[in-house]
Amino acid sequence: MDEQDQQLYERAVQISKRAYAPYSSFLVGAVLRARDGKLFEGVNVENAAYPLGVCAEKSAYVAAVTAGYRPGDFDLLAITASQRGGCRRWHVEFGVDRVVYASNEGALVEATPAELLPDTFVL
Repeated sequence: MDEQDQQLYERAVQISKRAYAPYSSFLVGAVLRARDGKLFEGVNVENAAYPLGVCAEKSAYVAAVTAGYRPGDFDLLAITASQRGGCRRWHVEFGVDRVVYASNEGALVEATPAELLPDTFVL
């Protein structure tokens, strides 16, 4: 993990302050970097009907797709929390090279999607 990765993580921390989490108070921010250097930000957005909420990494991927980016266009996602299984599947789907996140103990961790979700299926 290099200094730029850590800076993107710090940016995700700042972005997390914009999250909408009135039920859990668990604010999450994410920064997705495309191979051309373009950055896409995302935050979690909760809803009283819990399944309707949106995770920070998903909102970053959606912003990138809306801007015309596609799977394979991304080299790094920095996020302020460990991800759930469904969100890890998004990393696989969009072919991001690496994910930098805060472990449950608060340490910065770097992993590939394959490390986060081993032996995943491919369609």
